[in-house]
Amino acid sequence: MALILELAAAIDEFVHDGDTVAMEGFTHLIPSAAGHEIIRQRRRDLTLVRMTPDLIYDQLIGMGCARKLVFSWGGNPGVGSLHRLRDAIEHGWPRPLEIEEHSHAGMATAYAAGASNLPFGVLRGYLGSDLLKYNPRIKFIECPFTGERLAAVPAIRPDVAVIHAQQADRKGNVLLWGIVGVQKEVVMAARRSIVTVEEIVDRLEPRANSVVLPGWVVSAVCEVRGGAFPSYALGYYPRDNSFYQRWDEIARERQGFADWIERHVMATADFAEFRRSLAAAGGKRPHQVASG
Repeated sequence: MALILELAAAIDEFVHDGDTVAMEGFTHLIPSAAGHEIIRQRRRDLTLVRMTPDLIYDQLIGMGCARKLVFSWGGNPGVGSLHRLRDAIEHGWPRPLEIEEHSHAGMATAYAAGASNLPFGVLRGYLGSDLLKYNPRIKFIECPFTGERLAAVPAIRPDVAVIHAQQADRKGNVLLWGIVGVQKEVVMAARRSIVTVEEIVDRLEPRANSVVLPGWVVSAVCEVRGGAFPSYALGYYPRDNSFYQRWDEIARERQGFADWIERHVMATADFAEFRRSLAAAGGKRPHQVASG
């Protein structure tokens, strides 16, 4: 059964320097609170894995937590570039960043292979792609039954998976619904997993388009209300589009980024205090920060 822990305790116990950490959530339920706690605890030399690295990975990379990024798209959705990611790749600041780029289909296949305890995944893809020039881990094999040429990608088996969900019960079973992405696969592929949730409830009620993760595949559950901000949690709060727009300016210059992180992340004890800090800076009440 999963442990019910405070987020700081879960990160301390399950995320170590040098780990491969996959933090998933496709536009929805992005585990921002957990990312901030990794920054606060100054983890280093991480291999970060995510299909769509956006703001929280920009922050982790800008704070020197990562040595490598495995991804299939990177950017500030609907706004533009991730300036801290670009600075790390182009100028090695705050440290050089190795990258391994895939397609979305390739990464989803790699997660599914990891969840199935297989060494690699197979897909029809990458034919005609320039990614083959830059990622030697993409291979081609011949189907033993049809002779078809198929792409093969190594399974992704993270040391730690981190996701955000709407609910968990007191036994550590987790319920998420809406756009679910690859959260199920990444948790099942990982050696350890941390799930932050909006609330811990006595009973999980079935929902349309939902996934239940049994407590035996989860290492720790942490109740962190608003923990996906500035992304959204269906049924709880919408996406804060204005924050994504503001992030472009916040992260554009090194000093401005460093000042923002110090004020709102490093100088705050947890995600609730982070939200209060943002609210004070922007003239909003704390609940308005997580509700757009």
